[in-house]
Amino acid sequence: MPFVHRDQNGTILAVYEEFVEGTEEVGADDPDLKAFIQRNIPSVGNIIDDEWVQSDLAIVRVLEDLIEILMEKKVILFTDFPEGAQEKLRQRRGLRKELSYVEGLFGDTEDGFDEGDGFL
Repeated sequence: MPFVHRDQNGTILAVYEEFVEGTEEVGADDPDLKAFIQRNIPSVGNIIDDEWVQSDLAIVRVLEDLIEILMEKKVILFTDFPEGAQEKLRQRRGLRKELSYVEGLFGDTEDGFDEGDGFL
């Protein structure tokens, strides 16, 4: 569960993965937390309710995992992909690493979010 730091009005100012002095634990479905995310990560806020985008994101994750498995088993090589595809795969790896930190704030579920959260 994430920990939040609020101002005097109760507005969330920061979100932490672990307890920090002056923070409180909130559920991943907390409306104030969702509002904070929508204010600070607009791209996430805009797609939270879009089922097609959620489905596309899930399939992309499956395809990324499939590509990784095929490369680990040496069925395909990274260099087998065209340069443009290699660059996209490198970018996705970097983004996925960044996202893993954010996902860690919301618990230990497989995708980083509980299914009922309304998040990705």
